[in-house]
Formats: sequence, structure tokens, C-alpha cells
Amino acid sequence: MPEFATAPISPMRITLDVAAATVDPAGPVLTRRMSDLEGLFADRTEWKRAVEDDADPVVYTVSSSPVPEIDRELPQSITTIRPGTCGGEFFMTKGHQHPNPQGEIYLGLSGVGGLLLFDGQRTEWIDMAPGVIGYIPPHWAHRSVNVGDEPYSFLAVYPGCAGHDYQWVLEHGMGARVMRAPSGYELVPFQR
Repeated sequence: MPEFATAPISPMRITLDVAAATVDPAGPVLTRRMSDLEGLFADRTEWKRAVEDDADPVVYTVSSSPVPEIDRELPQSITTIRPGTCGGEFFMTKGHQHPNPQGEIYLGLSGVGGLLLFDGQRTEWIDMAPGVIGYIPPHWAHRSVNVGDEPYSFLAVYPGCAGHDYQWVLEHGMGARVMRAPSGYELVPFQR
């Protein structure tokens, strides 16, 4: 039997409810409001207005399974990003890089969105929709964006030892911003 840093968890059955964007058994649920996304939207004035005048709206939630984020485990979570924009920039997740570089997969469940990836020099975009798998290689920062008019949900599966470095995105950006355009959306070069 292999050694574990902590006691191993038991095999389990996890049920995915696509319509509710939840898993059962449920683990922690994280709610990110506009105020949690400080420094990410280009239009700081519009971001501040949304926080103060729009009652700090929820931008996205992350519903996790009880599988822990530890070495040798494969946690899963469902992220749901609400529709909307801030200064013309679509609602998005904070974005992160894994300090222990690992690959990750996202599976689109409902709505339409995209996966914005940045390796420090190159920016890539993957259109996401129900049934689409986006593969995130090691060393790529990544952020999800809702480019539709309804909630966008996706399932993430990642190594528990990967970690989440949100500060990297604040320091380096994501190479591009995803803005509303007459044709739906467009990627524009990142500028602070």
C-alpha cells in the first residue's frame, strides 16, 4: 500500500447535477463578489460603481466535491459565472497559475464561455460550451470568462497538489482582455 501524507480518503460515488451546477456529496462552496475581483477589470471606475451602487454583485461561485486538495488526489469543482460585463469587459474568474505546475481539464456544462490562457508571452483562447473539454497544460495561467447571456458552468478536475497562485495574474495580467463586441466578444491586448 502506498504512503500518504495524510490519511487516504475512501472511494466514493459523486453525482453531478448539471442543471443545478452542483455535486453530491458536496464540499466547500466559494462565492466571489465584484469586490473580490479588485484590480482585474480594466475600467476601475465602473468596477467601483458596481461594488458600491450595484450592491457588490456575485460574479461567480465554485461548488467543490469533498475530495481534498492534497497530493495524489484529483479534486473536482463546478464553477458558475453569471452573465454580465464591467465596463464592457465580460464577467470572469480571478484566474490563476499553479505554483506546482500541473495540467488541468475543464468540461463545459451549460452556457457559453471561454478559457483564456497565458504563459507569460503567448495568449490562447478556447471557446467553451456544453460537452467541450478545455485542456490546460502545466505553466499556463488560466481564467474562465462568460461570453453569453446566461450563466456559464464548467467542471474542473485538477491534481490536489497543484495549488492556486492568484497573485501571478495580478502581477502579469493575462495577455488579453475579453470585451463585448458587436459580433459577441473580442480579445483585445492587455493594458493596465
